[in-house]
Amino acid sequence: MTIRSAISKVCQQEDINFLLTNRIPRRLVTRFMGWFSQIEQPLVRELSIATWRLFSDLDLSEARKRRFLSMHDCFTRELKDGARPVENDPSILVSPCDAIVGACGAIAGTTVFQIKGFPYRLEDLMGDGDLSEAHRNGCYVTLRLTSAMYHRFHAPHDCRIEQVTYISGDTWNVNPIALKRVEKLFCKNERALLRTQLTATGDPVTLVLVAAVLVASIRLTFLDVLLSLKHRGPNVLACDAAFGKGEEMGWFQHGSTVIVLAPRTFSLCDNVREGTLIRVGQPLMHLT
Repeated sequence: MTIRSAISKVCQQEDINFLLTNRIPRRLVTRFMGWFSQIEQPLVRELSIATWRLFSDLDLSEARKRRFLSMHDCFTRELKDGARPVENDPSILVSPCDAIVGACGAIAGTTVFQIKGFPYRLEDLMGDGDLSEAHRNGCYVTLRLTSAMYHRFHAPHDCRIEQVTYISGDTWNVNPIALKRVEKLFCKNERALLRTQLTATGDPVTLVLVAAVLVASIRLTFLDVLLSLKHRGPNVLACDAAFGKGEEMGWFQHGSTVIVLAPRTFSLCDNVREGTLIRVGQPLMHLT
């Protein structure tokens, strides 16, 4: 048994995993990691990335560059041109990020699930009754980014972002172990809501970017502000930013979760099932 497999076996034990990633001073540790990951010192960088590899399947073969200034620079890496081809069918919404598909399906009124048996209301997630009503009986997908994945997120279709709402909160881990133990977890964590309108149809599509332990910082390419634990919310930021399908919108500082919410005119594509791996640009939802 290798050191990595031994560490993985221990960390996958639910009680130990939950203790190590949640029963800690989450906000303090997250702020520290945000500072530490940006240290541009070669020894710190190399030891940090080597330690990261012990805990994950980090693959940098698709990265645009091979040398990084810091661990943070590696986390937020760009990919080589053409690494993520985008489905061009105009009736298809594509995945905005690389992820493992979590809870997904039809929205029951305005209720969705973070995991089987753990429902939550869109009103609690978004803090906006009108926006939640726009997705009544619609469709949703929970996309979980692991720490080793590509951390940038992209436009699911040609669209215009009309508003960003940043809601302050906690930094619980968002892995399946925590989702089975902490009710309404997504409604408790730091999160940013990107309120978009599809260019062709006018349909509302909302991306909810949920931060987590070690990940309470979100950078958007179209706003000159770093959304982080220093903010108190909700903060409503008006904007008018147009994006083409597959165009980069921003990035997390580490792995986290994106929840995609669409109206009732959409349904899941056949390839989207809980537990499957999906990549930027692959089919996610389609017009019914």
